[in-house]
Amino acid sequence: MKTQFRTESDSMGAMQVPADALFGAQTARAVENFPISHLRFPHRFIRAIGLVKKHAAAANASLGLLPKNVSQAVQNAAGEVADGKWDSQFVVDIFQTGSGTSTNMNANEVIANRACELSGGRRGDKSIHPNDHVNRGQSSNDVIPTAIHLAALDGIVHELIPALDELLAALQKKTRAFDSILKIGRTHLQDATPIRLGQEFSGYASQVEHGIARLRQAQTHLGELPLGGTAVGTGINTHLQFARHTIAGLAAEMKLNLREAPNHFQAQGAIDALVETSGALKTLAVSLVKIANDVRWLGSGPRCGLGELKLPATQPGSSIMPGKVNPVMCEMVIQVGAQVIGNDAAVAFAGAFGSFELNTMLPVAAHNLLQAIDLLSAASRVFARRCIAGLEADAEKCGGNIEKSLALCTSLAPVIGYDKAAKIAKLAYESGKTVREVALETSGLDKQQIAKLLDPKSQTEPGTGLGASAGG
Repeated sequence: MKTQFRTESDSMGAMQVPADALFGAQTARAVENFPISHLRFPHRFIRAIGLVKKHAAAANASLGLLPKNVSQAVQNAAGEVADGKWDSQFVVDIFQTGSGTSTNMNANEVIANRACELSGGRRGDKSIHPNDHVNRGQSSNDVIPTAIHLAALDGIVHELIPALDELLAALQKKTRAFDSILKIGRTHLQDATPIRLGQEFSGYASQVEHGIARLRQAQTHLGELPLGGTAVGTGINTHLQFARHTIAGLAAEMKLNLREAPNHFQAQGAIDALVETSGALKTLAVSLVKIANDVRWLGSGPRCGLGELKLPATQPGSSIMPGKVNPVMCEMVIQVGAQVIGNDAAVAFAGAFGSFELNTMLPVAAHNLLQAIDLLSAASRVFARRCIAGLEADAEKCGGNIEKSLALCTSLAPVIGYDKAAKIAKLAYESGKTVREVALETSGLDKQQIAKLLDPKSQTEPGTGLGASAGG
């Protein structure tokens, strides 16, 4: 069927707009200008920009800058945008003007046209105007970074941290469950002194705990909103109380700790808060990769690998090898980590492109930051539920490796000296005997002394033994 069009105009002239579209001329122009990718802003961002417009309209009415009927129509239309009713109308590519002006106007036009309809008018009649009414007291230069901050905070506070809390709880549960299971430690992928499996998992839990703390710290600067700075940070064409009123409404509805940026020139000329947040996300991704890779290795086998962990079987692992089961949840987390590390590189590069009073890499920074938050949220929750929660330890396999380890001789060094202990390890390796057997033959220590020194459980606690030797 042939598409029907209506004619709308902007400051550059007339444009053909699909008749059923809520957006207008500037959005249609941007669609023609930027046919670059199939990437669009996610709903979380569209919700944020809708809420900015909603509470801006309420603030402008309370300050006597918009008629109440116009303000109410804009608030109602913006509320529909925030609820996701009109996500399909946000059609501008991520790779567009660096300020995000096209997306800000996309929002202004959708909300204005919908507000016209709600007021008894028609799309495109501009009885409620996208610039004069919806964008009152605002600029793309403060609205877009504000929406990015809001969307990122919303994702971190209401999705990512709860997902990490769930992962942390699952790891802590395994820490307790595995506390009595002795196994060999490993450094440089080589045998090291004994460790308890629960101690190993306590390290994973602590990584996640530290990741949550870094995200909470990043919230401080994310909560500073550029709104109120308008074009270049001076606040031209906006009421002195506009930002305070708007931000108060946003904070109450979104349940976030928000405030106006103390320096609008920093808030619009740079995106340091986004770079900081992205860095915290990258660190978290690195932590999750470490955890997933360790779990993958500890579960390798099931017969010819380490086999100290039994991973939940979630799906067949091979199209050719019957019965094969792979650590797919671990592999998923590692791939997410790779993507998030790449996202951080893009955000960091974007952060370097603050030129004078504006950063002109806002859309690509938003895309990469928000994608990282969504990926880490989903991966953490799935990893907790479909892998960590179902992990089992093979206590026999864990304990069986300890007696064979040459690193047991470490606890002999403070008593008989490093060189003699090293010789015992070498003889044990060459003869195929255990450290215990060679020590009984050559150390000069009696059986009781050796039993005490080579007790693997005592080697897993600080302050045991008669001293410590250097090593790595």
